[in-house]
Amino acid sequence: MTSRGSTRRGGRFQAPRIVGDSEPMRRLRALIERVAPTDATVLVTGENGTGKELVAKTVHALSRRADRPFVAVNCSAFNDNLLESEMFGHKRGAFTGAVSDKKGLFEVADGGTFFMDEVGEMSPALQAKLLRVLQDGTFLPVGEGRPRKVDVRVVAATNRDLKARVAEGAFREDLYYRLKVVELYVPPLRRRRDDIPLLVEHFLGKLAERHGRTKRLAPETLARLQEHEWPGNVRELENELERMWVLSGDEEVIGPEYIEFSSVPPRQQQDESKGVFRYEGLSLHEAVAGLERRMIREALERSEGQRAGAARLLGISPKVLARKMTALGIS
Repeated sequence: MTSRGSTRRGGRFQAPRIVGDSEPMRRLRALIERVAPTDATVLVTGENGTGKELVAKTVHALSRRADRPFVAVNCSAFNDNLLESEMFGHKRGAFTGAVSDKKGLFEVADGGTFFMDEVGEMSPALQAKLLRVLQDGTFLPVGEGRPRKVDVRVVAATNRDLKARVAEGAFREDLYYRLKVVELYVPPLRRRRDDIPLLVEHFLGKLAERHGRTKRLAPETLARLQEHEWPGNVRELENELERMWVLSGDEEVIGPEYIEFSSVPPRQQQDESKGVFRYEGLSLHEAVAGLERRMIREALERSEGQRAGAARLLGISPKVLARKMTALGIS
């Protein structure tokens, strides 16, 4: 089960592109380049949608194992019995439905890299079996009594706090430290907003290749995207851009009217309705946007809705005011 998007050229796995030039992403790339040539076990952490599998593929592509298999499994996608069979394989007759021998993914990945996503969802019994592979490279297929040996580099990923899981007794402490030889933390999109224009360009380029035409975002649209919290991170941004591309039809410039989400956090909306603006816990972008939104609304009220008068009160031109109102979602 080779991971989605795997590419090879001349028999060697090609490194995927990690888009972003913000300081957190530069630090992440530097750490990847240092750890990839080694055989150290890697734990990739971060929220859903941040690109943890992309990081795992990059580690593999920059390693000495790049000409060997990259195999991936999502540990939360199977129940215990199926996951054990998927990872370690089984012998014919080992259980009902085992009509033939099956090679496990560890054996498929021999010599290469085995990426285990959502590793924090594994049961204690499977955690013990995984620990054995990490310790001595051996495992037992279901229904077989003779251990098999593999040479596999494990890259695991989780969006859970494994240290807290250890404290709760839900995750083995010895396995936690075996997995976390090196931790690669992938920051959420809201912590690297400067990368949003680069990501937009990247995803619009992919859509252009697929549809045979180019589109771009209006400045107001990009401004709204940079204000959003992106709870679904890069995956949410990619999906939002594809949705706007489709809905904008033949238009070459995608305007902010195609954005579905509200760029104002619910708590901030509630505070503004009470006539106050609270910036605690907000990023700089969110705080500036919130302050601008409040000042514009106050100026519009004082000028009885006349944009020219509101613009004079704010010390900006009516054209700039109109652009800011569109970007900030003020009608």
